[in-house]
Amino acid sequence: MPSLLAGARRIVVKVGSSLVTNEGRGVDAEAIGNWSRQLAALARQGRELVMVSSGAIAEGMKRLGWTQRPKELHELQAAAAVGQMGLVQMYESRLAAHGMASAQVLLTHADLADRERYLNARSTLLTLLALKVIPVINENDTVVNDEIRFGDNDTLGALVANLVDADAYVILTDQRGLYAADPRKDPQARFIAEATAGDPALEAMAGGVGSGIGRGGMLTKILAAKRAAGSGTSTVIAWGREDDVLLRLAAGEAIGTALVAGTAKLAARKQWMVDHLQLRGAVVVDDGAVAKLRDEGKSLLPIGVREVTGEFARGDVIAVRTLAGAEVARGLANYSAAEARLIARKPSAQIEALLGYANEPELIHRTNLVLV
Repeated sequence: MPSLLAGARRIVVKVGSSLVTNEGRGVDAEAIGNWSRQLAALARQGRELVMVSSGAIAEGMKRLGWTQRPKELHELQAAAAVGQMGLVQMYESRLAAHGMASAQVLLTHADLADRERYLNARSTLLTLLALKVIPVINENDTVVNDEIRFGDNDTLGALVANLVDADAYVILTDQRGLYAADPRKDPQARFIAEATAGDPALEAMAGGVGSGIGRGGMLTKILAAKRAAGSGTSTVIAWGREDDVLLRLAAGEAIGTALVAGTAKLAARKQWMVDHLQLRGAVVVDDGAVAKLRDEGKSLLPIGVREVTGEFARGDVIAVRTLAGAEVARGLANYSAAEARLIARKPSAQIEALLGYANEPELIHRTNLVLV
């Protein structure tokens, strides 16, 4: 089949530690420069790119003169703090050389589990993409605990893909893709060019960790693809040092292993919201707001809200009801119930004056709202 990236507008790319640091020998300027060139070329095509990069701990180890990955949590965190400086500096300089602005975003899995922090991170990333800035994301290893030992940026990349509604997720690794067995042990192992993300048989094929520098292996990539597919994002696993790998994938060339999501993006997002059996609250809207939601696909603005029921927090899934009581939509609230009561029936321009701040001009943004 043609590459999953051929028609993708928003793409999340993840690169592993062994690629970024040349097997632990420090940040690989040539490799990062090569990916930056490709990212810039894709951006000029009108695509939106997010880079999730490993390598902070490996670069910190090199700068500190350590030859083996430490096991003590505080030492890992110290290495991450030291290495992050060089890693982000390299991305910034190489992307700038190709005319691209960049931004550093440090996240933890907890940031994406908490609904309010999820919305904050989502708003920031979408704003950066709208400004034609390429976010460079890494796990905030200096503050996490269990994640630094058992976490991996494959999973973080999948969470980011879900966060920004990515069309495709590319995992660049030191392997060509997925094999039916470990090719380092079985030279005759069958290469898997395409499969369905989440297929249990894939997990049986995947082995343990891949290198002594990184913490991820093929299994984490299979599980990450499964997680991304839950929101309708398909995944490609490919060799990171393949010539112009990103450009060729975007041009339609089938490279690596394609793990296709079985659910469309909109259907997956809608199903997630519809599956909330216990809603924290609801807003009752006037007929004009209903028409804008149903007929024009607009966001829900505070001015159209007539009543707020229940007690909900920012990021909770709430119902949108007509004056007659029928549920017309569900979505993620940008404001709490108490805040929504204060801004109901008011134009968005007054939100800051009423609350002292303004998270968003919408009560529910159209990308976080589904009709029911």
